[in-house]
Amino acid sequence: MGGSDSKDKIKPEGLISVIIPVYNSVAFIKDTLDSIADQTVKMDIEVIVVDDGSADGTRETVTEYSKRAEFSVRLLDNTNKKSAAGARNTGIDAAAGDYIAFIDADDKWLPDKLEKQIALMQREKAAFSFTAYEFADEECRGIGKIAHVPEKIGYREAVKNTIIFTSTVILDMKILSKEDIYFPYIASEDSANWWKILKRIGNASGLDEPLTLYRRSGKTLSSNKLVGIKRIWGLYMNEGFSIPYSLYCFICFAFNAVKRRI
Repeated sequence: MGGSDSKDKIKPEGLISVIIPVYNSVAFIKDTLDSIADQTVKMDIEVIVVDDGSADGTRETVTEYSKRAEFSVRLLDNTNKKSAAGARNTGIDAAAGDYIAFIDADDKWLPDKLEKQIALMQREKAAFSFTAYEFADEECRGIGKIAHVPEKIGYREAVKNTIIFTSTVILDMKILSKEDIYFPYIASEDSANWWKILKRIGNASGLDEPLTLYRRSGKTLSSNKLVGIKRIWGLYMNEGFSIPYSLYCFICFAFNAVKRRI
């Protein structure tokens, strides 16, 4: 299976729910769905695409794709507050999987991503896992720059290193509840959510293989460095950190963020 050795074999049973929030994503969504279709994992997959008000043909593209896909593709309207958090929470409400995985509408997975990652979770009985990823250009072609991840990360480490990339995350819903994983309605809701989960479970397991391609462009919010600084500082204030401890965490965050991009 996907070149994995025997220790990486997983039980071919259960359901993986993949949640994709979309907003005017017609240029990218087919590539993202194709990368899910190419997965080597021997488990059932349901894809839940949650539209946050697209007006560019995204809905039509997803609907047409669902008619010929070999796995379930559902298109839902975001019934929560308009945002990526609201869209993901709508997807969480609808998910029936033993595992929930997230991917953004402009990113792609390598074919053995789910297989290797769920094998890791089964071996380690991990509730929460994430992987390394490769930066990609606007065509989602890898540029050879890898963001490596540790084998384990806890809350105190995560607040100093926002290495957990949403499109790499899988959660075991046999261990976690949906209430545990709902995204908060704040800036950088993804990091805030991972911190919340880590406070509950202790550690997440990292797989240091770049199994996701992270598409970057000048138009993405994450490319705005000033916005990013304000968002991370806001997270520290939301956590109730003191100013000195926030400064310490921010210096660590900035060092790690620069290190990932060198």
